[in-house]
Amino acid sequence: QVQVVESGGGLVQAGGSLRLSCSASGSIFNIYNMAWYRQAPGNQREMVAHITIGGTTNYADSVKGRFTISRDNAKNTVYLQMNSLKPQDTAVYYCNAVIKLSPYTQLKDFWGQGTQVTVSS
Repeated sequence: QVQVVESGGGLVQAGGSLRLSCSASGSIFNIYNMAWYRQAPGNQREMVAHITIGGTTNYADSVKGRFTISRDNAKNTVYLQMNSLKPQDTAVYYCNAVIKLSPYTQLKDFWGQGTQVTVSS
C-alpha cells in the first residue's frame, strides 16, 4: 500500500507565504514525476507546479515567479513554497505522485487527500 499525505495548508493574509509538504510512503520502488494541483470551488482541478525525477520544473503561468516546487528524493517528499500569495490562490491543494511499485509494474498515479489554503484580502 502507498500513502500520499500533504501538510502545511492554512489561512494566510494576502502577500504572505506558506510551504506545503507531501510525503509518499509504503511499498515504493521509485517515484517519477511529482506535482501539485489545486481546485477552487466551482473550478476544475488545475496543475500548479510539476517536477520530474531529475529536477526539471514546470509552473502554471498564474504562479510563475511566486511559487517554487522542490523535492527530496531520499525522503520521497515534494514541497511547494508559496510566496506573495493572492486571494485567488485560495483552493484545496493536492499532491500527485507517479510511482513505480516494483521493477516489473507500470507507473501508477497516487493522490493525497488535499490540504486547504485560504488567502484573505
